[in-house]
Amino acid sequence: MPKITKNGKNDIKVIDLFCGIGGLTHGFQKEGFNVVAGIDNDGSCKYGYEANNDAIFIEKPIEEVSKDELLEKYDNCKYKVLVGCAPCQPYSRLNLKKDTEKDFSPIEKFAKLINEIRPEIVSMENVRGLKKYPVFQEFIDNLKSQGYKVSFDVIDTSDYGVPQKRMRLVLLASLLGEIKLIDKTTEDPKKKKTVRDVISKLPKIKDGEISKNDIYHRSRKLNPLNKKRIKATKHNGGGTNDWSEELVLECHKKDSGKTYKGTVYGRMRWDEPAPTMTTQCIGIGNGRYGHPEQDRAISLREAALFQTFPKTYKFVDPKKDMKVGDVAKFIGNAVPVKLGQVIAKSINNHLQQFI
Repeated sequence: MPKITKNGKNDIKVIDLFCGIGGLTHGFQKEGFNVVAGIDNDGSCKYGYEANNDAIFIEKPIEEVSKDELLEKYDNCKYKVLVGCAPCQPYSRLNLKKDTEKDFSPIEKFAKLINEIRPEIVSMENVRGLKKYPVFQEFIDNLKSQGYKVSFDVIDTSDYGVPQKRMRLVLLASLLGEIKLIDKTTEDPKKKKTVRDVISKLPKIKDGEISKNDIYHRSRKLNPLNKKRIKATKHNGGGTNDWSEELVLECHKKDSGKTYKGTVYGRMRWDEPAPTMTTQCIGIGNGRYGHPEQDRAISLREAALFQTFPKTYKFVDPKKDMKVGDVAKFIGNAVPVKLGQVIAKSINNHLQQFI
């Protein structure tokens, strides 16, 4: 597939709403796109975003972003591309059964900005749970009423080279004509990137230890009980069913907690993609985040690699103290870089008809 030409980079400009630490932006830039700005209300992402990407970070909630501000960044370019991943927690699988009011204002503001600036290309990536809510259909209906051709699908990112089973809703829309996501690249289960492919060659570390040569290859210290639990968990895919009765959580002994057995405190499997990375993925009690063999949860580095961040990616200023929880949040909230590339390739493929 041809890349965006050097001259074309000035004709095609991308703005990344809800950019976070920059996974989506990085994917677009790796595919030759000119991302001119990322916008997010979390100022702690600024260092990592700008240290790794040739784009400015604007700290601002989406509700305060104006039409004029975006048009100034696009600077009369020929093709405006507006992409983003609105905060997904309200629509995640974990929240579908909660009887709480959902906050859809970010998506509604996204739609309003589209109407005001009319970018030629729009992309939105989010959790698959969003599809269940009327706000998503309203978003599509709004795009169509503005003249956009729209396509969307729920994909497993492991079908596209991401080494984790991560189900995501990806939408593409264009004022220029029909647009769609590129075909799957690794649909064959035998060819998918696995846990072994990604982390097997990293140095061994213990819980609470930091690798001498990599500040991000560090795992959280386990309390004595959780250390007993991980030691009792069989290598390569073991879980809570391996434990003796005294190790089982009291809440898991109740009928209401039985559904969580096997989904938390488990080890990853070497020859399968990793489970979905979340902001809590460095804790063994938050999912199947135990290392396949070592008696610990996965490290920040391992989580970042599962999110397809390059090893050179800087998440925090090395001159400042690192807060492990903050880095885990940056990584878990990010769009995998590889998925960003897939979306960018799809848009590039579409734009080649018009450049």
